[in-house]
Amino acid sequence: MPKVIFSQEKQEISVPEGTTIRDAAKLLNISGIKGVNLLAACAKCLACRGLSSHGACRVIVTEGHGENTNSLTLWEKMCFMSPFPNPVMGLSYLENPEQTRLACECKITGDITVDTNPDLNLFGENFFS
Repeated sequence: MPKVIFSQEKQEISVPEGTTIRDAAKLLNISGIKGVNLLAACAKCLACRGLSSHGACRVIVTEGHGENTNSLTLWEKMCFMSPFPNPVMGLSYLENPEQTRLACECKITGDITVDTNPDLNLFGENFFS
């Protein structure tokens, strides 16, 4: 069974293959929502329940992001590469495009390390490129 390490929380768990990062985090009572914008601030009240409706559950898969997770889903591509429904998600994607994922969409196929609630850096080197 794949092992997921949540580096900021210093917790790890073994989960069946195909489990989403969101479900693994829920098993450890880790919240994946950060109040960066209005949608994320309201997400705790209007949570999507893992249905990808607001894109506020973004995480950074720091280890195992290519070989131990599924590829970007259509919803992730829409979320990160277009200004709708939430422009902040697209801006956050620019900082770490290879590693940024939605916790509710990213399925685990092997051992990974995850940073939850990544900071939003609007002035990173990739922002103005």
